[in-house]
Amino acid sequence: MSLQPLSHRRHFLKCSAAGVAGLGLHQRLSLAAALGDGGPLAPKAGHLPARAKHLIFVFLTGGFSHVDTFDHKPRLRQDDGKMVSGPTLRETSAKPLLGSPFTFRRCGKSGLEISDLFCHLGGMADELCVIRTLHTDIVEHFQGVLAMHTGSATVPLPSLGAWLSFGLGTLNPNLPPYLVLCEHLTYAGAQVWDNSFLPPYHQGVRIVPGGEPIPDLKPPPRPATLRELEETMLRDLNEKHAQARPGDLALTARIKSFETARGMMRAAPEAFDLSKETDAILNLYGVPRGDNRSFAAQCLLARRLVERGVRVVELIDTGASNNWDSHGNMQDHRPKAQRVDQALAGLIRDLKQRGLLKETLIAVCTEFGRTPFTDAKGTKGRNHYARAFSCLLAGGGVKGGVAHGATCEYGIHLVKDPCHVHDYHATILHLMGIDHKRLTYRYAGRDFRLTDVAGNVLHPVIS
Repeated sequence: MSLQPLSHRRHFLKCSAAGVAGLGLHQRLSLAAALGDGGPLAPKAGHLPARAKHLIFVFLTGGFSHVDTFDHKPRLRQDDGKMVSGPTLRETSAKPLLGSPFTFRRCGKSGLEISDLFCHLGGMADELCVIRTLHTDIVEHFQGVLAMHTGSATVPLPSLGAWLSFGLGTLNPNLPPYLVLCEHLTYAGAQVWDNSFLPPYHQGVRIVPGGEPIPDLKPPPRPATLRELEETMLRDLNEKHAQARPGDLALTARIKSFETARGMMRAAPEAFDLSKETDAILNLYGVPRGDNRSFAAQCLLARRLVERGVRVVELIDTGASNNWDSHGNMQDHRPKAQRVDQALAGLIRDLKQRGLLKETLIAVCTEFGRTPFTDAKGTKGRNHYARAFSCLLAGGGVKGGVAHGATCEYGIHLVKDPCHVHDYHATILHLMGIDHKRLTYRYAGRDFRLTDVAGNVLHPVIS
């Protein structure tokens, strides 16, 4: 295969000068606005009719307790202190049951039971599908977070958002297809939104909430025509450089990142600007005017990004410390819930009133649950638990006001319709129009997929 001759500095400058003198840079300047084939992030059709176009993935770091939030166990409170045998290698001795200190109530027309930790979200109960039988493989934070994002608890693989970018592309070329709103890094760090072996332009783009979520985003004021000429000239040069190196995916990704950055200079400042939202909308989410950092502000930003065509928006509520990991006292769950409760309810309500909930799937999850028992008599916290926990789905073709699966009377064992993390991922992909068994990428001699060699779609939760 013959390569195109490389452009050297002197030749490049000569052509540039001649182009400016002639009020044009190259014959291809006339095609500067042409979309062409749309590039590697152009929107693609899925394998199935999609119920949702967008995914908002909300990750509550640390492991919130199912028996204190969405899986009411009256018998657990009745038998508080009763010794039960440890069901895992981590809890080999007998442990005392710990009744929930929170009050549960039936919410909405469906009567879905939700604790008073989520009084606002309880008001949206008829839009929620609670999956009560999630289980995962490893009971440590780092591995649990990886599994919930990538399907692998051991080897970092592409994240769910990267797979969706790869499979579906973007609906707005001026914004990345996968944006991650993350003030503090969670366990496993940037691996949770990494592209791994997928082409690099599918990697999630981290946005740090605050006054300048993307540094140096606003370009200095310059004549538009000059800027457009420079952008076109650089694009043509980059294309020629890439054509000479067709196998260099990192180079292609770098060029694509420059194109996305230029688009973001036009689109992102307006998308990130919450100042034009009405007082009614700000109050719905619980966002004080001028706030651009809180979780509530991030939820409002997620709605604005979905409106503008971003395929996947992830919100990570806290980092690897000061999170839901309530070993000492379950009352530590209360301030964590207060941070997210009204904001999540406001997001669902806002999407619904704008007609966007039908095409936007919301997934609210954590890396594992917490034990229905405590470590010793007199203690008030719960340890990690991977054998049973709860997560949520809403919108995007999901049945509302339902609970899928069941745990035993204490919330220790799964008794009906177990759901592995692979099943959760398979269902999300299905709702987005993707057959999880067909979304594959060949790497190192084998075909990889998000759900590995497992995964079953939870058809009973689909409307």
